Formats: sequence, C-alpha cells, structure tokens
Amino acid sequence: MCLDERGRWRAGREYLYADLATARAVEKAGGVPVVLPPQGDAAAALERIDALLLPGGDDFPPPPGKPYPDTVRFDAVPEAQHRFDAALLAAALQRGLPVLGICYGAQLLALHHGGSLYHDIATDLPGANSHQLGEADGRHAVTIEPGSHLATLVGEAPGAVNSLHHQAIADPGHGMRGSAHAPDGVIEALESLGPGFCLGVQWHPEKLEAPASDALFRALVAAAADATGRPG
Repeated sequence: MCLDERGRWRAGREYLYADLATARAVEKAGGVPVVLPPQGDAAAALERIDALLLPGGDDFPPPPGKPYPDTVRFDAVPEAQHRFDAALLAAALQRGLPVLGICYGAQLLALHHGGSLYHDIATDLPGANSHQLGEADGRHAVTIEPGSHLATLVGEAPGAVNSLHHQAIADPGHGMRGSAHAPDGVIEALESLGPGFCLGVQWHPEKLEAPASDALFRALVAAAADATGRPG
C-alpha cells in the first residue's frame, strides 16, 4: 500500500491507497490478495502470506547534494513506508518467500541488493528515451534476455509494455542481473542469480491485458503454492 501522510486525501489524516488492478491480477491468477499496511513488525506480517508482491509507488529521493533541474519533480515515498517496505522485503527474502516487484518494487529490490538508481532518467542518462508515457496507450518494446528466469515465464518476446516511470535501475545489485531492457538500454527487469522466485519488472503488468502479464502473476501464485505445499 502507498502511504499518504501529507494530507492529500484529507487534512490531518493518514491514508493508505493502492491500484485495485494489482489485487485483481493476483486473484485472476488464482491467488488470494492480502494487503499489508505499514506496521511495527514486518517479519510478523509475513506469517500469514505465501509470497510478497511489492507494487508501484512513489519516488526514491535523490542523494543529498546532487542537483537536479527545477523542472524535475520528485514525489518522494514517505520515510515510514520506505522503512517498512525495506524491512518487509528483507524478511521475505530471508524466509525464502517468492518475491515480485513492480516499478517501485523492482527498484527497491535493486537497492536492497546494493544496487543503484537513475533518479531521473532524462538528467542521469542523457540520450535515453522518455519512459514516462501516457497510461492509456504509452508503450515501448522490451527485449528479454534468453535463458533468464523471466524468459521461461513470459517468453523472449512478450510484446510492448507500458512505461510510467522517470526513475530506473542503474545497477541491479549483488546477486542480481538485468533480465530485460528497453531499446535505449534501460533495465526493464531484474532477477536473482540464485534459486527461487525473486524478480522485478519496471513496467506495470497489472494494467496490461496480455498473455505475458497473466503468465507472470500465475507464476508468482504457482511459486507460492510450491513453497508452501498448497494446491496451486
């Protein structure tokens, strides 16, 4: 869940919000979506779930002292949410739960593994294409690395993907690799080099009516079932 602690919904209150499309995609794949609000004990919150999905969210703030043009707008993730999400991810990986990150979630995966981000693609990666496209029809091609875990799940040619971000993964981190790229070379997916289900995609499969999107969520639910011995 995304946290609003700035009174954007109603002054003086904190609210949680999320795109219902994510829960619907999990349900369509045969899973039961369970929402985890920020709370004190991230590890305890994981006791009732079989896999972790980290959805899209707000921006990661750039390092202090690094200048960006005045035209660049950062909608920074609240620190309380960042702390909880990071603790939740660390606990899930320690337990060996299947993990899928989407957009913000994929970037958090990279940061957890010691990687880094382009905090604004246009500024940090001159010459790259725009990746903050229209939600309704903004699409670009993506190339999936042959032999990657992602390729086994959705194929090497999943079709065009949506693109709603101005931040991107620069370095996927230790034990991770980029497993999909946009035509300009920007990393569009990352995955663990080790066993298990641990991957992230920069696009939003929950918003795409496509076989590859359905396959990705089905694979997450199947991995959860395999990890727990429950029927898939």
